[in-house]
Amino acid sequence: MTTVLITGANAGLGAAFARGFAAKGCDLVLVARDKDRLDAVAAGLGREFGVTCEVLPADLLDAEERATVEDRLTDRDHPVDILVNNAGFGLPAPFPYSPIADEERMLDLLVKVPLRLTHALLPGLRERRRGAVLNVSSVAGLLPTGTYGAAKAWVTAFSESLRVDMEPYGVRVLAVVPGFTRTEFQQRAGMDVSALREAVWLEPDAVVAKALRDLARRRPVSITGRRYQAYALAVRHLPRGFVARKMARERRAPGQGAAR
Repeated sequence: MTTVLITGANAGLGAAFARGFAAKGCDLVLVARDKDRLDAVAAGLGREFGVTCEVLPADLLDAEERATVEDRLTDRDHPVDILVNNAGFGLPAPFPYSPIADEERMLDLLVKVPLRLTHALLPGLRERRRGAVLNVSSVAGLLPTGTYGAAKAWVTAFSESLRVDMEPYGVRVLAVVPGFTRTEFQQRAGMDVSALREAVWLEPDAVVAKALRDLARRRPVSITGRRYQAYALAVRHLPRGFVARKMARERRAPGQGAAR
């Protein structure tokens, strides 16, 4: 039986990944801060799909609580086969309008946490010569978009590099790069997204379904929707200086939203 550990699993893309893997018959280890919400998600998935759902409440920004998740990833008696690094948050204002402590916390959760969790799991995956790591990035990482975008650019680059290193061991690595997705992300960050058109929004289950297909096909990056696929293609061909100036003009005032 395949066991999948998912961070940020109590809502949004994390909960959608839990449903997607449960539908495939995978057992789950669900990680988030809110135990009550995790228990509700686990109970629902158990009833619907008949899979085992282990609840592991943890604040991943707390070193001691994060260590419990790292220990679970290194448990050889109950091995984890797939890791989904999904936990994250955004800020309502671009750098440097946000408090530096908030910027550091965001950077730690988006970069340090997936780095540590992936590092904990990989020795077991290499030894067993199977398994996968899915890192949730963002289209915000394709363009100059402040600390959040820079962190997500790191996530994508890290994933693509790791994929090459792990391929000889049969371990798959996928960067999941969603655009604006209907989750609690923007609301929790206090972002005003009222001006966004209906057409830009993605559904979490659609993002997950595309990611699972791309994982099975051993693709390096998963981008849902023709709009965002075309966007990613265009970005690769636009002059970086032009893009940076345009994004800087759009981000001069606080309150800009971020894709997730």
